Amino acid sequence: MKKILLCALTLLMGSVCKAEDITIRYNGSTAKVTQKVKDSVTVSADGASVRIESQYKEHKLTLRLKGKSDNGQLILKTAGKAHVTLDGLELTSQEGAPIDLKNKKKVEVTVAKGTVNTLTITACNDTANHKAATIWAKDKLLLSGKGTLNIIATGDGCRGIKTKKDITIEELTLNVTTSGDNLGEKPFGFGGFPGMPEGGFQMPEGGFPPFGNDSTMRGGFPMGGFPPFGNDSTQRSGFPGFGGGGLPPFGNDSTMRGGFPMGGFPMGGFPDFGNRDENDEEDGGEGGFGGFAGKHKYYASTKGIASKGKITINSGNVTVRTATAGAEGIEGKDGIVFNGGNVDVFSPDDAINANAIIEFNGANVTARSKGNDAVDSNPKSGFFMPFGGNNNSEDAEPAIVIRGGTVYAWSAVGSPEEGLDCDFAPLVVEGGTIFSVGGGMGEMPSVPTNQTAKQPTVLLIGINIVKEEPVNIYDAEGKLIESVTIPFSLKRSASLVSCPAFKTGNTYTVKTKGYEKTFTLNENFTAVR
Repeated sequence: MKKILLCALTLLMGSVCKAEDITIRYNGSTAKVTQKVKDSVTVSADGASVRIESQYKEHKLTLRLKGKSDNGQLILKTAGKAHVTLDGLELTSQEGAPIDLKNKKKVEVTVAKGTVNTLTITACNDTANHKAATIWAKDKLLLSGKGTLNIIATGDGCRGIKTKKDITIEELTLNVTTSGDNLGEKPFGFGGFPGMPEGGFQMPEGGFPPFGNDSTMRGGFPMGGFPPFGNDSTQRSGFPGFGGGGLPPFGNDSTMRGGFPMGGFPMGGFPDFGNRDENDEEDGGEGGFGGFAGKHKYYASTKGIASKGKITINSGNVTVRTATAGAEGIEGKDGIVFNGGNVDVFSPDDAINANAIIEFNGANVTARSKGNDAVDSNPKSGFFMPFGGNNNSEDAEPAIVIRGGTVYAWSAVGSPEEGLDCDFAPLVVEGGTIFSVGGGMGEMPSVPTNQTAKQPTVLLIGINIVKEEPVNIYDAEGKLIESVTIPFSLKRSASLVSCPAFKTGNTYTVKTKGYEKTFTLNENFTAVR
């Protein structure tokens, strides 16, 4: 460890030691490696593919990558933490991740100040070995620096960034683009649920006991509703298509929050109810109820940024573009936190997706979906809570929390997809500027309550969105307080709007081409048709 001792001595003398343990200079089909730390560190190179293994657990191994190669790779495996600096790097891999981080601890990837770095993956056939991403990390990943990092995935099944644990992004300009097709579609059957066998849940002959039409209630769903939610005065929220038009507690009364539309299940199914097998660790569009045009699942969908842990964006400029059905823009299984910076996501599928809380604390976020929800949270307190408790209680875990910043969540497909989808779990609005566009079930998307809307919020049902025509909101004196231009048209949208200028008791007017509506914010949450 001579280099470490030398750095310590230099620091004591008043200067800074900047040399990396290992420097790699890519040059076409070869890579030159300069290795300053050799004890317990193994380096091997095959053309422009470099593999590094370190046994040090306490020392943070530092690397600097430079140069250009059309068929190169870094495979890094260390027992301790690592810090990789990208310094004007253009690295393309023809198979497997250009940056393949097999570390047992956190890796920091820093973009050198003022530099432009581009990582590209063109093929992802070996998905079983975790090579199906431009950057793949086994442990936590920090992306930072005051330069630019372009992530390009062109191969089928290739993601942009994929980790098994948390991702943190700050400072840098990060551009992620995926354009390949998915590697095969997963089968699913009628009524498939996560964890169910291939083919989906099999409906028993005669229906679901004990809800039949005879004295023993074994013949299927009763006429008039799903007990105890039928059509009489005490059972006003019947099963869709049989009773009062909604699954409890989401009936057709004034408290309805995103209930099922009259006539039954919406076309397109419900998210997260497809089949999963033992190999389905991460991917999917979302299953859906087979037989109801359910959403699809894929073996390897070309997502932009995906993590099995939590994704946190603290600062910087992040742009994500995906091009294939089932390819979410940003997906954090354990949640997503937007603390700052500018984030712009466009996807045919969910632009932003999590199986836990999505928090907006101060970033400027634009999430657009061409064919699904713009922002979709599927928390444990979500869909099935009507069967086991009141998901609208303040004790339930929220799905989406908005405290500050700007949240533009736009779904172009219409009902039942939404701008902000909470799967019936609470939506909390504490601050910030919000303008969502979408449909919702029966034109009722996910909304806050008077208790969870700490900042006055309005749901505008039936607003006509016209492409490139501004939607303006004026106060009672005619002062413009908010203006948003949407890049697509959508008739009879359901738009959730909130901003710091809103005051309870005041009157406002929303205007767009062919539409004008004046409303009063009578409560913290107000629905306007």
